[in-house]
Amino acid sequence: MAVEEGQQAPDFTMPTDGGGTISLSELRGRKVVLYFYPRDDTSGCTKEACGFRDALPDFFGTDAVVIGVSRDSVKSHDKFKDKHNLNFTLASDEDGSVCEAYGVWVEKSMYGKKYMGIERSSFLIDEEGVLRKIWRKVKVNGHVDAVLQEAQQL
Repeated sequence: MAVEEGQQAPDFTMPTDGGGTISLSELRGRKVVLYFYPRDDTSGCTKEACGFRDALPDFFGTDAVVIGVSRDSVKSHDKFKDKHNLNFTLASDEDGSVCEAYGVWVEKSMYGKKYMGIERSSFLIDEEGVLRKIWRKVKVNGHVDAVLQEAQQL
């Protein structure tokens, strides 16, 4: 079941890097950029995370919070965040429930082998918790700029 633009974003509470937790409901009144990525410290995921890191001051200008989500552990997130000086929250969805709720846990294929994994996706959620823009099957190049542009227009 995939969510659609205009729907209320599924609420969540997840553990985060640094031993914290984050809930969508606690972020009401702010825009939220929720991006799902397959795995900490892989080339595409690192490039995407560093893109959000570098653009974060511009996102703050739109009063948006950026949250990266994968099924990696909090410990893995801590290492990833420290290694690349990431300046935004990384949330751990180890049980996959948030990935399922947002429809990003999908069948993938590599070298003819099928497996389940996270489809690189981003969601722009408004101050009322409504999904305003969804990007699926994200290509990293230019993606952060596209998300920022939508956040600035919201």
